[in-house]
Amino acid sequence: MEGPYGSEWPVEEKIKLREMASPQARYIFVRSSSPNATLNEKLVNNEEKVISGHWIGDGDPVVAFVQYRFVIEEEVPVLYVFELQLESSVQRKGLGKFLMQLLELIAHKNRMGAVILTVQKANTSAFEFYINKLRYSISSISPSRVNPLIGAEASYEILCKTFDAEAKAKLEE
Repeated sequence: MEGPYGSEWPVEEKIKLREMASPQARYIFVRSSSPNATLNEKLVNNEEKVISGHWIGDGDPVVAFVQYRFVIEEEVPVLYVFELQLESSVQRKGLGKFLMQLLELIAHKNRMGAVILTVQKANTSAFEFYINKLRYSISSISPSRVNPLIGAEASYEILCKTFDAEAKAKLEE
């Protein structure tokens, strides 16, 4: 993650670690698996154990994860995506789009008004992914929209996809 943050990373790393340990954080993990193994073989051969609700042991490697929370932004309940990370081996294969669509479904089912995320301006491929492929827009709470002079110097944009008129009025317009 250091790349897109540049010189801000030493400070941002501490913030990210606190965010990831928050009790409000929710996660979706994607693991790779042997394509030829059946579910029964995976269960029988698996040496993973769950102790007190925590997974331990070896297993198929994590190739992607999402961290999100349910929060209030501008008096609108939203699903805020804190992290979406994919290993390079699984990028550009539809997994990121699938995970974002899954988050949008989770937001809908939980009656959230929008999905919001922060993207680093330096991460141009992620920015284009959200804007062009997923049709997110720069939110009215993004620094570039709140104060264009200061926002031009900000290293990030806040993007959103709204699901109702109230959220649209408060987060997009």
